Amino acid sequence: MKDNNMKLLSSDTVANIDQYRQQFQLQNPTPFAHVVMDGFLTESFCQGLLDEFPSFDKKFAMNENGEVGRKAVNERVRNLGKSFKKMDNLAKSSEFLQFVGKVTGIDGLIYDPLYFGGGTHENLSGQSLDPHVDFTEHPITGNYRRLNLIVYLNHTWESEWGGNIELHKNPQLPLEKDEIISVRPLFNRAVVFETTHTSWHGFPAINIPDTQPHISRKSFALYFYTKAPAKSFKLPHSTIYVDRHLPSNIKAGSTLSEHDYAEIQRLLHSRDRHLQRLYNNISVLMGKEKQSRLRRLPGRVLGIIWALSLPYRKLRDFLRAKKNK
Repeated sequence: MKDNNMKLLSSDTVANIDQYRQQFQLQNPTPFAHVVMDGFLTESFCQGLLDEFPSFDKKFAMNENGEVGRKAVNERVRNLGKSFKKMDNLAKSSEFLQFVGKVTGIDGLIYDPLYFGGGTHENLSGQSLDPHVDFTEHPITGNYRRLNLIVYLNHTWESEWGGNIELHKNPQLPLEKDEIISVRPLFNRAVVFETTHTSWHGFPAINIPDTQPHISRKSFALYFYTKAPAKSFKLPHSTIYVDRHLPSNIKAGSTLSEHDYAEIQRLLHSRDRHLQRLYNNISVLMGKEKQSRLRRLPGRVLGIIWALSLPYRKLRDFLRAKKNK
């Protein structure tokens, strides 16, 4: 079983493990710990994943605002075909977990059989992903999220189409101060990066030419966990987004083109959706807190009554004791 699983990785991937380890475990990585591995899987196996890639299904395209979006996520990996079953077997094998652990320096990695948020990702033209940091704890197992491993499945992808994954130092800084690494999502290219409170990543809006409407951004995502948190672990949180920078050509004194104006409108719309979702979350949390407070109230009232009655009870007991003498 060991050989069958690891043979799905290309010979170069296995041979270059020390090189990848050095790249990931740099002392001061830019912008944070990550490594890019080209030719990650064997060519034929990676093509098998693409051949079995599911068609875009609206029921898997519900976004965080409860609407049908332009990104479909299919977590039912083993139902997709023989190649995806093999990929799942690889992902959960001890040999592969040890391989990823050696590259990243993280021991005790745990595979997620639920593929929560992972599996196949398909993004259509017009879709973007604002810079964000990922949720820190698995909502069901409670394990701590530590790594993202994404394998891209696009034979053709031009940089000007957008959709390149971008790793940010801090997207809340002005554009000129934010360090950004941009990687094209090319076929059989794997990107591995740590999941921390500062591992900001996303991709700009996809803009596929009208002459190639059949093209979409396809990838397969694996997330890995550990039982114990990283040393830098802080308070747990869900996925946190920030608004994307204004394009560099939009500045004082410039004349806005129709494209520039449309981009500003898109960014404002995205910001408003993020804010609305946060408002909704706050309302839900406050409602739950109020219900919890009301449920605790009777017990608190009884406690107060008990405390206030203490002098009376002491006097009562004193008088009873005196009477019985």
